[in-house]
Amino acid sequence: MVRTIAAVVLGYIAMALLVFALFTAAYLAMGTDNVFLPGSYQVSLAWVALSIVVSFAAALAGGYVAAAVSRGTRAPLALACLVLILGIIFAIPALGQPDPGARAGDVGNIAAMTNARPPAWTLFLNPVIGAAGVLVGSRLRRRT
Repeated sequence: MVRTIAAVVLGYIAMALLVFALFTAAYLAMGTDNVFLPGSYQVSLAWVALSIVVSFAAALAGGYVAAAVSRGTRAPLALACLVLILGIIFAIPALGQPDPGARAGDVGNIAAMTNARPPAWTLFLNPVIGAAGVLVGSRLRRRT
């Protein structure tokens, strides 16, 4: 039981660290004007596509870590459920966030993360992608 809990926690931490690092690198590489639509905090289609890839990659790693630590299937399944449930819980309030107003020029990474407004459908797609990525990552670990 302790191993399962540790596997879920470590898998989630691995996902969180990778998400932060990959999104920060992607934001710096793409630049503000390519991440957001002109004069707003609405994200571009390129950013949406990249976020799907980054989310899946981080989830793969989280599933792999959970499977490696637990040496079983319970922890990755629990992690996938956690990702799905927390993703939906965090998506709901994000729908009602007020418009941050017009974007003036370049903004830093923290301001971009705080004010970014992705399309509503992506808020609910990301938890599904994350859960699927965790399960695929755990299968990759079991094969090795």
